Amino acid sequence: MLLLFFSCKEERRLEQEIANINTDISIERFDKFFASATADDLPKLKRAYPFMFSAKYGDSFWIDKMKDTLQIQLLREVDKKFNNLDDVEGEIESLFNHLKYYFPEFIPPRIITTTSMVDYRNKVIVTDTIALISLDTYLGSDHEFYDGIQKYIVANLRKEQVVVDLATEYAAKYIYQPKKKTLLDEMIFFGKQLYFKDVVIPFVEEEERIGYNKEQFDWARANESYIWRYFVERELLFSTDSKLPGRFINPAPFSKFYLEEIDSESPGQLGQYIGWQIVRAYMEQNDVSLKEMLIKSAEEIFNNSKFKPRK
Repeated sequence: MLLLFFSCKEERRLEQEIANINTDISIERFDKFFASATADDLPKLKRAYPFMFSAKYGDSFWIDKMKDTLQIQLLREVDKKFNNLDDVEGEIESLFNHLKYYFPEFIPPRIITTTSMVDYRNKVIVTDTIALISLDTYLGSDHEFYDGIQKYIVANLRKEQVVVDLATEYAAKYIYQPKKKTLLDEMIFFGKQLYFKDVVIPFVEEEERIGYNKEQFDWARANESYIWRYFVERELLFSTDSKLPGRFINPAPFSKFYLEEIDSESPGQLGQYIGWQIVRAYMEQNDVSLKEMLIKSAEEIFNNSKFKPRK
């Protein structure tokens, strides 16, 4: 109990220290600027946001887009859902505070919101100086614009995932790992990514960090021992079978154990989930910084994790 008390106290002290960094950002609403623009405003808009206008399209393309009924409807729906972005801005500031604490060289980029005709594969795009957020991919899992998109994808087209997706993109910038060859390589890579999110967005619920709902997360926790035994007994960890990422790593409606009673209940990405637990175990067992862990090899992390699944 004493250890728990002092651990919680230290955690609160650390979070207060991080909050004091006080990163100040201002979200630029390019989506609103474009929605209210006329043909006469286009030159000014292009000067302010040249990277938003591909050179392969002439002015007539963008003027036609301003008048396009589908684009107008899209922008109207975004404005209804995101008329105020104060809560999202607060979460992004907290993310950036954490990034600045663990990576002092981090320089906050310009945050710019836009629409992308519901391009859910590119919800967030991050460069060294700019972070683009496509708000039309966060309208809520029951929005009519998402009819026809698979349910497991639609489940995460929600406002709550904005800061999670930003954290995912930044994780990719800091993780180094040689080309992934085995299932274990894949598991540890995504384990690093999820542990990164543990550290930089601790204010987000665990299940949100991996894109699960509460029921899916509870299922994964309750079945850790079974999942691990399945991987070990079938010698999958060091397998280079190209089908394994599709079965256990990539987003999917369920994981593919090829056992009907398990597949129907399981969430997807269980390889990511177990990799997450391995990386967590490694960090508990070893005195290494976040930066150091992110460049360790999968083998080193696995061999020194002393990982034991929950029973």
